Amino acid sequence: MKNMPIHSRRARAGFTIVELLTVIAIIAILAAMLLPVLSAARTHAQRVQAHLQVVDIAQAIQKYDSDYGRFPTSQAAGTNDFTYGGTVFDAGRNLGGTVYTTPTSGVMMTNEEVIAILMDVTNYANGKPVLANLNYQRNPQQTIFLNPKMSGYDPSQPGPPEGGVDVTGVYRDPWGNPYIISMDLNYDENCKDSFYCLDKVSGNNQLAANPGLNGLTTDGTENNFQYHGKVMVWSAGPNGKIDPGDPATDKENKDNVLSWQ
Repeated sequence: MKNMPIHSRRARAGFTIVELLTVIAIIAILAAMLLPVLSAARTHAQRVQAHLQVVDIAQAIQKYDSDYGRFPTSQAAGTNDFTYGGTVFDAGRNLGGTVYTTPTSGVMMTNEEVIAILMDVTNYANGKPVLANLNYQRNPQQTIFLNPKMSGYDPSQPGPPEGGVDVTGVYRDPWGNPYIISMDLNYDENCKDSFYCLDKVSGNNQLAANPGLNGLTTDGTENNFQYHGKVMVWSAGPNGKIDPGDPATDKENKDNVLSWQ
């Protein structure tokens, strides 16, 4: 019996160029199919995380109010509710972003002082003092109502924002945007948020005047939709965009994450 040449055995044991290209093409197709699935799964996980966080913030504020009989804020109780906001991308209307907040002396206030009081800290991670809680004046019992993750993100440095509490004390959602917090500072058991109070956002043309979207109601006066409760906390969601000209359940607003839902 004749022996098969060694070089023939080696040729048959290897892959041809065509076979290698076929395998690579199959792997590329599978990767292309899996990437959207993995991306959707990641976004879903982030939405779940954001919802847990907005609920935690709202519950921490309510626990603080229950313990102290006031809200964790430097703002005085009065005739109006208050929104701690942030610069959120205003889709199609203001490319530079729009601030949704109740300004104090014309200055935007993000959520850092609220979070610091709830965390029971007197200095932010960058070393600056928490003026609203010097010497624990707004948390004298030094109770830790909230224990969020610290991100180490510094807004003064280049790079994308990260979720968690940054070095300036701002609590950001998983997509890097500040959580928006509104509180019932007039103690009428209704909370009015600077964005969700808008008729174009929370109004529901399909129903009577009072019922609004996301369970909000209005007395019929302009831009006065409110939540029947003490605290509203929300995130601009995965796309980081909001639009004051569209309903809360449509387009850029529909992916927002709300504590009252």
